[in-house]
Amino acid sequence: MMKYELIYSSSVIATTLTLGVPAQALEVQIQPQSPKLGETVSVILETKADQDDLQVSWGNHQYPVFELKNNRYRALIPTTPLDQPGTKTLTVRNDENVQTFDVSLRDRDFPTQHIQVSGDGVNPTQLERDRIDQFQQLVTPEKHWEGTFVRPNQASVSTVFGVNRYYNGDYAENYYHRGVDYAGPMGSPVVAPADGKVKLVGTQQEGFRVHGNTVGIDHGQGVLSIFIHLNEIKVEKGEMVNAGEIIGTVGATGVATGPNLHWGLYVNGKAVDPVPWRFDGIQ
Repeated sequence: MMKYELIYSSSVIATTLTLGVPAQALEVQIQPQSPKLGETVSVILETKADQDDLQVSWGNHQYPVFELKNNRYRALIPTTPLDQPGTKTLTVRNDENVQTFDVSLRDRDFPTQHIQVSGDGVNPTQLERDRIDQFQQLVTPEKHWEGTFVRPNQASVSTVFGVNRYYNGDYAENYYHRGVDYAGPMGSPVVAPADGKVKLVGTQQEGFRVHGNTVGIDHGQGVLSIFIHLNEIKVEKGEMVNAGEIIGTVGATGVATGPNLHWGLYVNGKAVDPVPWRFDGIQ
């Protein structure tokens, strides 16, 4: 006979499923319990089942599951301002059982900006588009980061995550500001927010017309950081970097209204709010 025990706390939903075969016991933890648009949902599985037998789906989309340690596994689910708020179905499967959870995705207000640009505007080159898209889809199995992420620049925040924009008076459909901007002075240091491997280095000179001088870091397990509008780049592709290590300096390359650092954080191909990763952290 199956026994279900549902455990609630202020930040975690956990379900323990005990089967007739003890080795197949499965505990699921979902955090945060009621995420807001733009937050990352962490799904922790505790089981003796094989990793290949585990599946985690959010709606119709399946997300990769990675082993942590001691029979613990995790899937990371990105949410964005383009998602519809409301009740979402999370499904967890192993080789014998299916569990479903209703997770409330809360709405959130995002500000609006009006931006004037000139020249080639906000249209990236094909080379730039291809290189950025390729980087954003990276999912590698090794986890590099530990604990909370650090602030990549010490300047004040000039633009928060999720802002809607009008460019030259035209509303940008299906757009949201995919990161956080820091109003750092020209040449001020930019540091890696967490350990990782440099997987993208692009320059304005080679065709990064919109992003300007760019560095992308793979933190592992589908978690990526991208830094754009840099002045100098101080790392090379393939290099391992540590949290707090200088990777470049603030600039105004690409489409920028002045010196600033844009930090974008991607989880399984979608840009999420970096702020919870800095203050709450995802282990």
